[in-house]
Amino acid sequence: MKLLLSISLLLSVSCFAQTGKIKGTVMDNTKSSLPGVNILIKGTGLGTHTDYSGLFELSGINDGNYVLSISSLGFKTRELPFTISQNEVDLKTITLYAGDEILREVVVEGERENKFSRSKTAYVSKLPLKDFENTQVYSTITNYLLKSQIITNFDDALKNATGVENLWTSTGRGGDGAGYFSLRGFSVQPKLVNGLPGLTNGTINPANIERIEVLKGPSATLFGNAVSSYGGLINVVTKKPYAGTGGELSFTTGSFGLNQITGDFNTALNKEKNLYFRLNTSYATERSFQDAGFRKSFFVAPSLSYKVNNNLSFSFYGEITQAEQTNPMFLFLNRSAPTASRNLKELGYNNKLSFTSNDLTLQNPTQNYRVEMDYKLSDAWESQTLISKSATSTKGYYSYLFDYGILGNDTFTRYLNRQNEYTGTSDIQQNFIGDFRAGSLRNRVVIGLDYFSATSTSNGTGYAFYGNVTPEGGSSGDNPFTADEVETTAYPLSAPAVDAVLATQPVSNSKSRYNIYSAYASDVLNLTNTLSVMVGLRLDHFDNVGSITTSDDDYNQTTLSPKFGILYQPVADKVSVFANYQNGFTNVAPSLVGNPEDGPQTIKTFRPEQANQIEFGIKTNIIKNKLNATVSYYDIRVTDQVIADPASPFNKIQGGEIFSKGFEIELNANPVNGLNIRGGYSNNDSKTTKSDNSEILNRRPLDAGSKHIYNAWANYEVPGGKLKGFGMGAGINGASERYAINYASTGDFMLPAYTVANASLFYQAENYRIGVKLNNAFNKEYYKGWSTIAPQMPRALLANITYTF
Repeated sequence: MKLLLSISLLLSVSCFAQTGKIKGTVMDNTKSSLPGVNILIKGTGLGTHTDYSGLFELSGINDGNYVLSISSLGFKTRELPFTISQNEVDLKTITLYAGDEILREVVVEGERENKFSRSKTAYVSKLPLKDFENTQVYSTITNYLLKSQIITNFDDALKNATGVENLWTSTGRGGDGAGYFSLRGFSVQPKLVNGLPGLTNGTINPANIERIEVLKGPSATLFGNAVSSYGGLINVVTKKPYAGTGGELSFTTGSFGLNQITGDFNTALNKEKNLYFRLNTSYATERSFQDAGFRKSFFVAPSLSYKVNNNLSFSFYGEITQAEQTNPMFLFLNRSAPTASRNLKELGYNNKLSFTSNDLTLQNPTQNYRVEMDYKLSDAWESQTLISKSATSTKGYYSYLFDYGILGNDTFTRYLNRQNEYTGTSDIQQNFIGDFRAGSLRNRVVIGLDYFSATSTSNGTGYAFYGNVTPEGGSSGDNPFTADEVETTAYPLSAPAVDAVLATQPVSNSKSRYNIYSAYASDVLNLTNTLSVMVGLRLDHFDNVGSITTSDDDYNQTTLSPKFGILYQPVADKVSVFANYQNGFTNVAPSLVGNPEDGPQTIKTFRPEQANQIEFGIKTNIIKNKLNATVSYYDIRVTDQVIADPASPFNKIQGGEIFSKGFEIELNANPVNGLNIRGGYSNNDSKTTKSDNSEILNRRPLDAGSKHIYNAWANYEVPGGKLKGFGMGAGINGASERYAINYASTGDFMLPAYTVANASLFYQAENYRIGVKLNNAFNKEYYKGWSTIAPQMPRALLANITYTF
């Protein structure tokens, strides 16, 4: 019996010793606790997150040797070996040091929560800051969301951002050929790539997108006015090298001739495995749903990451795109006289007509390059040097249809030219990023210098009359600007026929340039663990060289752009209440003033036009990051617009004003394992309240878009069992009616409200994914526009297969 009892005791002790636990506390170099840090035991399904105090604990670990991975965005990942042999391992304090996003190992283990949201970014505030700590509101569209929706174009990707509405798609024309979007009552174009200026005259291919960040409200303090608008800005974050070897091949096909093949490959280039290379590439073709129109594009995006040592690293990102397309033929409504029809029903528009041909195309080669050097000066400070170059061109035929209101019967006149345009930008930034304590107060600081230069050349022809059309498909050759009625029998839409007409047009030969010199600083100051303030300021000097052949249009302006925010967490790490003041500005050219009868006119200079936003709201991060919500109210006031002086027709003053106010709600949820939900709603009220232009006074601006915008998408993937990997998704996008035209002399032309439904089915295996997507499932006919009428895509079916290695 004694022998049996001894054996039983030994077995019991052995059983208890087979499992154990590990615990520790994660802090930054200033000894501040880090909540929400990812804790993973490599090679197992065990993982957790640190709590608000930076504490973590994992139990049920079998005896053995392991490696613990500790990672958080904005910090360098640490890997710590440990051994479980005596029931419990206490790692005490683990310190993470600030870093960047390069050379980060991609690890997929266990269940990932809230795949539709991103909690931290190094771009929005130019320093690593969690959304929950940020007084500015922004929407993040993740790569997982893009994949779940089988997104093949940038316009569809931005439908997932709360309060964003497409005004018109990319035209490809020179200078401003990228797409336009309405954001908080103002138009904006995507001009930021990885936090630096990046241009395109065509559309952006989503195959190289890691995520899209839409910053809300005037953002000139940190980014300047060259890449932002009063409504906000759009930052495209591209895919970057990571530690490891792998990649994927993907093919998507669909309605209207869509075919797209993409490739992604990542590998180390040396034995030390501190130099990594990644290549993303894509070739795509697509036809229009109309009788003519197409787009084809090819891009290659090489990137390098080189970690010299623990203090110094370099990275390079490039994207080279070759694209050709027919420019979409919007119907431009008259801005000074009423259109014969007052709505789409009266117009009788046959939206299957393109009013162009596949012979009249635009080519849009684009290049974006970015070089970054990060150097750790100390435990508290890091130096970041950034250089970016962008170049975009347009060559080919651009045309538009405009209702001049002269010929009547809703007749639109076609004008076209041959484009030969170029825009190039250069940007150099030097940032010093600090995370330190002054006494008991934690400071997260960025101090930067920025030089930006943009050059544009134009060698295109003038615009020539090329016939008339009616919305239902009629045509005529009577030029509305000639005295006689002359009916030309035909205006063939072919390149040789158009070239013959354009041969009589003058050719432009102009080149212009401007430079911006800036200094900025921002500090996020933690007064307590739950109360913080943010203060920022930018000094901006604008130097307009104008045409390089003359100095008559030269001018310069200097302005200050402040920013302030306060954030309080009534429930630590779960609920934050915030308020902010944000500023934007636009440089204003001097103007001639004075009565010519009294002598020569004089040059009058002006202050930059200003936009100031007051915003307050609440952010939640509850149920272990499974429910993120942001609710905010904003009020933007634009002042100092240059208008005619009511007291003198020969003088100009800065008295024009616009207001834009509203509220937004965004929700990202992971209520049960495998289910991810995203939804958003925005309400915007905009009006021009002071102006010398009676046509727009007390009216809603056209670029304000719809008053109500909403979106939702739910994606469910079976997490286990025989159906593991199968899933489905469904969602809607919609908007209220909006003005295509809204002027005093024209009245209004309203585009109707719409709600579009989309759905998908997929199967996700270990190394491949198969999916189908139905866009505009109920074949809703709907339109968008900005003084234009642009028909949108009808029902379309897409199929995708992706292989991962």
